[in-house]
Amino acid sequence: MKAPLKNIIISRTDSIGDVMLTLPVAKVLKDYFPGIKIAFLARNYTKPVIACCEYVDEFIELNDFIKQNVTVGKEKPQAVLHVFPVKEIAHRAKELKIPFRIGTTNRIYHWFTCNKLIQLSRKNSDLHEAQLNLKLLKAFNIPSDFSKEEIIGFFGFTRIEPLDEAYKKFIHPYKKNIILHPKSQGSAQEWGLKKFTELVKLLDKNRFNILISGTEKERKLLDELFDAVGKDVTDITGLMDLTQFISFINHCDGLVANSTGPLHIAAVLGKHAFGIYPSQRPMHPGRWAPIGKHVHIFEDIEKVTPNDIAISITKNLLS
Repeated sequence: MKAPLKNIIISRTDSIGDVMLTLPVAKVLKDYFPGIKIAFLARNYTKPVIACCEYVDEFIELNDFIKQNVTVGKEKPQAVLHVFPVKEIAHRAKELKIPFRIGTTNRIYHWFTCNKLIQLSRKNSDLHEAQLNLKLLKAFNIPSDFSKEEIIGFFGFTRIEPLDEAYKKFIHPYKKNIILHPKSQGSAQEWGLKKFTELVKLLDKNRFNILISGTEKERKLLDELFDAVGKDVTDITGLMDLTQFISFINHCDGLVANSTGPLHIAAVLGKHAFGIYPSQRPMHPGRWAPIGKHVHIFEDIEKVTPNDIAISITKNLLS
């Protein structure tokens, strides 16, 4: 663009982890366009995650974008960046006559709805998802080659709400508080309840306060685990909304999970994030590992043992 960019919509309407790995785009745009207003277009359930990012000024809910006129900083949107391509959103952006519409060349409908196309193949790339997202900034002639180490400082995840008193009682003042998040709402290959159960048995209960998290719908699926080790863990499934769960993670020392949103949240908050991943593309950790200072990856989900993770938790949280 010849003129300075005054505002932009970043569009990413899939899951929590995907949204987390898109937040660095906002930071880089702020760096290159001082004073820019950034709106994040997403589904409503990810709004609490976006609200934590200091680089995002506004949230636009998907249905609002489709059904009505929208503004950014009380002005007409100047640009839209389709990080996660959605045909309906691309057509709507053109219908709204947003002047600068950026998409990738590998979506045919972008050839008819966007006026700036970036050649980007995610499927065969060796880059991390966060690095791939930043590649789209080529549209603005912004250098887009960032290491994962650099990206650690790009999240701006600072707007964390205080934890309600009702939930503080679950945080042990003297033990290390570790969250186990066994399920993934179908978004990831799962390690399995038997292995999470064995992990609970291996951890020293005198030194660890073990909390089991998940959605309200997932609670029934966890009966096998609670039947086996219920007396040794604290059940927090379905107790909190996402805003408070983020705050709760921020009060803990670590989190163990498959490739899920809470794992990415823990990593960005600087907690010890123990992630269990398959080796197969495109689900492998090279593409989807959380980004943070204390990330511990266990690859090849079939071969990772409870003892492997118990040793890592003990070493990293008690050293």
